[in-house]
Amino acid sequence: MTQETPKRGLARNTANYGDRDFALYLRRSFAKSMGYSQAMLDRPVVGIVDTGSAYNNCHRTVPELIEAVKRGVLGAGGLPMPFPTVSLCEPSLFPTSMHYRNLAALDTEAMLKAQPMDAAVLVGGCDKTVPAQLMGAASADVPAVQLVTGPMLATPYQGERLSACTDCRRYWAAYRAGRVSDERIHEIEGRLATTAGTCGVMGTASTMACLAEALGMVPLGHGSIPAVHADRLRAAEEAGALAVKLIQNPIRPTEIITAKSVENALRVLLALGGSTNALIHLTAVAGRIGVKIDLHRLNALSDETPVLVDLKPTGEGYMEDFHAAGGMPALLWELRDLLHLDTIDVTGVSLGERLKEPAFVDRRYVRARSEPVSPVGGIVALFGSLAPRGAILKRSAATASLFEKEARVVVFDGLEDLANRIDLPDLDVNEDDILVLKNAGSLTPAGMPEAGYLPIPSKLARAGVKDMVRMSDCRMSGTAFGTIVLHITPEAAAGGPLGLIESGDRVRLSVKDRSLDLLVPAAALEKRRAAWKPPAKAKRGWDRLLQEQVLQADEGCDLAMMRAEG
Repeated sequence: MTQETPKRGLARNTANYGDRDFALYLRRSFAKSMGYSQAMLDRPVVGIVDTGSAYNNCHRTVPELIEAVKRGVLGAGGLPMPFPTVSLCEPSLFPTSMHYRNLAALDTEAMLKAQPMDAAVLVGGCDKTVPAQLMGAASADVPAVQLVTGPMLATPYQGERLSACTDCRRYWAAYRAGRVSDERIHEIEGRLATTAGTCGVMGTASTMACLAEALGMVPLGHGSIPAVHADRLRAAEEAGALAVKLIQNPIRPTEIITAKSVENALRVLLALGGSTNALIHLTAVAGRIGVKIDLHRLNALSDETPVLVDLKPTGEGYMEDFHAAGGMPALLWELRDLLHLDTIDVTGVSLGERLKEPAFVDRRYVRARSEPVSPVGGIVALFGSLAPRGAILKRSAATASLFEKEARVVVFDGLEDLANRIDLPDLDVNEDDILVLKNAGSLTPAGMPEAGYLPIPSKLARAGVKDMVRMSDCRMSGTAFGTIVLHITPEAAAGGPLGLIESGDRVRLSVKDRSLDLLVPAAALEKRRAAWKPPAKAKRGWDRLLQEQVLQADEGCDLAMMRAEG
């Protein structure tokens, strides 16, 4: 008995009408209506995930990139087939793009599995898009190459350089403090993002691009190419040709994204001084292949992995500087003795082979291990009575003098309460207090927004206060800075201790001890718990599905039903 030849191209995944030959006949008939020749329809198919949208400024170049990918596919003998999926842009979505990351992952996985393709190129950039695509690709396990849109360029302006969005936050904080005029803030608004691309600092989008390189889903050196550079189009063409090679010699995402490559990515996250959001996203990606990220292990890695990249918001440079300084090849070379070198990337080459020779490096932006930006990693996890399952602090962007603190808390119950009271002249707050925001996690209508960067109350900002300890169960932008505790787990809406905290309570933070404790007697907390009520249930649609299925931050806020079994 002869074994049936595996289906490829348009013959893959045909509908079953009880007559599979007819299903393929019908599919080809409809494909020919689009003007394809039989010779083209006989080629292997590369699906191209199109996340272009008029609502997504970060993806302005996606049409150009797709044309370049198509060149690469056609040149290598494949048939390129672009198709749309959900496009996520942080400033354009309500309540927040994080609320829809899992929807984008669901969409991506479904289309990769349902449509006839032998391999795929995933085109994404804005920060929730890339993790959604990696999550979907890991679950669908179709050979795939990740292509990122790339970062915007910084703009020289009146003696300084500006780029989204660390400089956005710096200027807005100065405006709130009365140090920048109305005229000036409106003038700056038009200078912060002047080219296509994702944020020009080491925010979430750029961190995820670098982590995708560390995982092996982006060819080495491609993640940091600026969006408007000609090399970005050449990278797109190469991604198309590489996808065809993956058809001839399949390497699946589950062979690339492994426990070892995930740990490599964690090391890179720490050495970049990268976005805290990337930890949630990497946890979700890893969960799709059954790998758990342990926050205690994160702390161990952080204590032995220095911050080596001097970019905003941790340092001074921009993504174009990082790329010109050697980018990920230079950083990985510095970290090589800390990495698993037997991992492979989409080309099938091991990391050890890639790192045989030292890369060019500009030490202004990629430091030597002997002269780090910080001797320890950028992120630490905290545990204690306020965060039984953990919380996160980006110490590389925080004020060290606030790392050991016990203080009174001023609590805001949700975003409306925060917006209504933070600038009241009679708000009972001083610079030694800790600001706490609760009920802003993934189970709430707020959708776990980037609101953890609570504004300094205006009366304190005008008095010169630039940082305070701030805590919440939500996230902050990777472009933000400050002494900010995030992702407190379990969140308030899940019944975590954060839901019981009240203004006037005392909290103890110790970065040295990795602890975060609510200093309230157990009897008082039990009384509050008896009066606590869970949030109202969402009525319908995506909001309801998300609320019923979403996991907590320590599990990547993925949908429970989408994680790998076992």
